[in-house]
Amino acid sequence: MKIRFVLFALTGLLAMAACNNAPKKDAKATATEKPKGKYYCTMHPDITSDKPGTCSKCGMDLVERDTTKK
Repeated sequence: MKIRFVLFALTGLLAMAACNNAPKKDAKATATEKPKGKYYCTMHPDITSDKPGTCSKCGMDLVERDTTKK
């Protein structure tokens, strides 16, 4: 009886893990997205600005984004 319960529980967990419906970005959409600001924080890339300054989270200087394509 215990073995059936364990097998049933494991089967349920595997089924839930297989049904992960998280949205995924395709490579083309990610490559064509443009950066928000010209300057960004190296520790917190989500912090951006159009002009030089400091990060609002950690106080580090914002660095200029490399916009050249390789």
